[in-house]
Amino acid sequence: MKDFRHEHRLYYSPVEFAMAHLGGTWKIPILLSLRHGPVRYGDLKERIPHISHKMLNTQLRELEKKGMITRTLYREKPPRVEYALTAKAQRALPILDQLTAYGEYLMAAAGVGG
Repeated sequence: MKDFRHEHRLYYSPVEFAMAHLGGTWKIPILLSLRHGPVRYGDLKERIPHISHKMLNTQLRELEKKGMITRTLYREKPPRVEYALTAKAQRALPILDQLTAYGEYLMAAAGVGG
């Protein structure tokens, strides 16, 4: 495959481009937390307790910019915000499930995990 540019960055493979959407410590846990439907910010923070508020906000913005999640603001008192997966992100779920299974295999082989 020929390398290509997107948003001022050079990519050398489709895997590298996919990882620009999914990579990092927090994007995959966020996507997996949204797999069963829309989730409010506070509930998302509870599902991923080790992430800071600043990092959660940053990662949510990045995922929204990449078209992986939607952010819906409900004009209520107090205002309510929900995040949900887009069709683009839902296509990644089977891959993330395989990655999870592979990680569990590696952990068992290393003698770690529950």
